[in-house]
Amino acid sequence: MILSVQARLNMPETKRYTKSTLPSKTCVVCKRPFEWRKKWGKCWEEVKYCSERCRKAK
Repeated sequence: MILSVQARLNMPETKRYTKSTLPSKTCVVCKRPFEWRKKWGKCWEEVKYCSERCRKAK
């Protein structure tokens, strides 16, 4: 079964995204926090780096 982004993030379908409700992670390279982006919706569990620069600097 395919879940929507809202369902995977435990967000109600009718609620709009706000910065306070988006999940965040810490970059493994620069140790800075970064928030969920729509382009990472399907692979948020695998995201480790905040940017291409950090991904290349690993």
